[in-house]
Amino acid sequence: MSDAAAASPVRAIIAGHGDFAAGLVSAVEAITGKGDVFRSVSARNLSGADLEALLRQTIEETGAVVVFTDLQAGSCTMAARRVLRDRKDVLFIAGANLPMLLDFALSPEPFAVDAARHAIERGRAAITSVGGQP
Repeated sequence: MSDAAAASPVRAIIAGHGDFAAGLVSAVEAITGKGDVFRSVSARNLSGADLEALLRQTIEETGAVVVFTDLQAGSCTMAARRVLRDRKDVLFIAGANLPMLLDFALSPEPFAVDAARHAIERGRAAITSVGGQP
């Protein structure tokens, strides 16, 4: 890990299509003031190889050990899975949502991977449905 990564407040990367990641970081910042724990990465106009390289570079620059992505089978997820082949220390989570990221950002847990594991459960629990009957 570089000296810059050691001083970075970034604990996780959010990668997604279009402005998905930046929008989630913006929402976390607006609600909690803790958007700086995330670095957003967009797949816009990037090949799979370019996205993989960007994720590797961002992990190295920030020291982040958690990567959240939008879609289970999307290009960000495929790139993250390739990165994890040789970065076993990084936890990858597909299907990120705002409640999950709020839980992560507000976690007092000193280890980002442990905070992320708790946040997964919060993200799952936040999914609900109402109505839909004819």
